Amino acid sequence: MQGLQPQATVRYRGVPVGKVELIGFDTKTKGNVLVRVSIDRSAPVTKSTFATVASQGVTGLGFIQLDDNGESTERLVPNDDDPPRIPLKPGGLDKLLKQSEVIFNQVEQASTRLNKLLSDENQQAVTTAVTQLGEAAGSINRVAKTLEPAVATLPGLSRDAGATLKSVKLATDEVGVTARRLNEKGGPLDKFSEGSTALAASVETFSAATLPKLSEVADETARTMRQLRRTVSAVDDNPQSLIFGTGPQVPGPGETGFSANGAKK
Repeated sequence: MQGLQPQATVRYRGVPVGKVELIGFDTKTKGNVLVRVSIDRSAPVTKSTFATVASQGVTGLGFIQLDDNGESTERLVPNDDDPPRIPLKPGGLDKLLKQSEVIFNQVEQASTRLNKLLSDENQQAVTTAVTQLGEAAGSINRVAKTLEPAVATLPGLSRDAGATLKSVKLATDEVGVTARRLNEKGGPLDKFSEGSTALAASVETFSAATLPKLSEVADETARTMRQLRRTVSAVDDNPQSLIFGTGPQVPGPGETGFSANGAKK
């Protein structure tokens, strides 16, 4: 109710519709404050209309602001003996005043925590942490300087690796070219295949034509060797046969003049 005075303006959604007539205590409910207002009968005041106390401009003078949440369309019936009551809700200023205490408490707690954070003990801990951080940074710098020679060799290693990969690629390309040349038509593999086919045909021809003839020659040679062996045996048994001949043939079994002991009859 701060800033609200009798004869203050009553507005319905910003439109003036009446004035404050009386501000006093509620005789029915202890502790309640009643604000009696007079409102133009044409104002669409319903059972869902509510009031708030607002401030006017930079003067800070209060006025009653009426609004409706639309829950009801039933109009309030005027009655001078027992006027209908419109609930009063906290306005923006009242909410701010209520929240100010909470804000002040939070600020006080933050100040207490800040003072605790900035105590001598915590300041010493922060100083120690900063010192240790500086020492760690120095150690990192020393490690970095130690690694500088190794880092400097990295570009050379990268170039060597690149050259090696390039050589491998060239060798791979050459192998691919060689493989294509070997496999292309008329190439070494093709000629080798043709030679193998011709060789197989020659072997087949040799087997079909030459081998039978060689077999006949071998049989004839065997017969000749057997005859020569018999001739040599006969000469060995009767050397005079080379001078006087072998004489008449000895009759065989069943022939005229055959004798079991080999003599003629």
